[in-house]
Amino acid sequence: MDRSHFTDRRLGELVEITLPKPDVAFVPAPLASHWDMPVDLWPLLMRAREALARLDGAGRHLTNHQLLMVPLQQREALRSSSMEGTFASPEALLLYQMNPRDPASGADEVNAWREVYNYGKALQLGVNLLSEGLPISLRLIREMHQALLGGVRGQQRRPGEFRDCQVQVGVNARFMPPPAAYVADCLDSFEKYHHEASDIDPLIRAFMAHYQFETIHPFRDGNGRVGRLLLALTIYQWMGLGSPWLYLSPFFEKHKSEYIDHMFQVSADGQWIPWIEFCLHGVVAQCDDTLCRIDRIVQLRDELNHRVAASGGSARLTAIVEALFTSPLTTVPQAAKLTDVTYPTAKADITRLCELGILTEGPADWTPRYFYSPAIFEIAYGDS
Repeated sequence: MDRSHFTDRRLGELVEITLPKPDVAFVPAPLASHWDMPVDLWPLLMRAREALARLDGAGRHLTNHQLLMVPLQQREALRSSSMEGTFASPEALLLYQMNPRDPASGADEVNAWREVYNYGKALQLGVNLLSEGLPISLRLIREMHQALLGGVRGQQRRPGEFRDCQVQVGVNARFMPPPAAYVADCLDSFEKYHHEASDIDPLIRAFMAHYQFETIHPFRDGNGRVGRLLLALTIYQWMGLGSPWLYLSPFFEKHKSEYIDHMFQVSADGQWIPWIEFCLHGVVAQCDDTLCRIDRIVQLRDELNHRVAASGGSARLTAIVEALFTSPLTTVPQAAKLTDVTYPTAKADITRLCELGILTEGPADWTPRYFYSPAIFEIAYGDS
């Protein structure tokens, strides 16, 4: 790591290390409970808080929260995982969710599907633990890490265990997190920060905590994904949202260089303001994006239900269409189970929905054979 990038304003200590080779590592100072926010940051903070309030209101008033929550969380899983080089298509993820299975080898693409699938499991685990009264804590973090990396390739990742070795971040070790001997103390301060009184705005405070977690880098692997999961849960809890509606991985992935650079500059030069501004712009962008998707999904739901009704369609067709808004991909066996009919009847229903332009058959070389709604797919997983 190039120590010349670190100024006297750095927010931590540089320490010498010998492994994996002679270098320096950065040990972040504990976060403070007070921060003098510049006056000119106030308008952007208000925009972000207002956008988040609009999103929370829209989410709370949806008759079916799953219409919003499931696509949001799946998109978050896909984007956050791809930032770390783990790729899966929405189709692959949804098919894997229908029939999870063990990978046949380390090279099996099922490994990637399972990691993305596990992201959703880890997120839901975190939500459940918070609802049961467990505070944001090291235990919660370890349990989410266990859920994220449990059962995937590479047991050296040690799911659920904090690291006992040096790690590095970026090409040519651009950043060296604290040595293993410092991790426990750093995490102790990090946990206390979540429970001490503070006069810092909770949204800003959440982004400070996210920076701190990523800087500590407490696991051998999965730090970025766990950190972004934790950010969503922290905002959900500290901002008093009805559900964790806000997910920032799509914004962070789109602006990945700035995301990394701004965090580095907090460490190296104490530059909180550009980092906070970047994150607040992300809140506005993601809230606006999600609100737009809500409007489109509600409008499309009405349109498709009207199309089915106008065609004289049965209640079974309506049930299949409704289910598509939670998972826009289905199979004949899945439709048969949903509507409690025989395979031939479900096949006829799927064919009818294809004729109405609601469903399209997936590629012939995919197994199992599936059908999907292009319109729902575009709203749920498209980039705009």
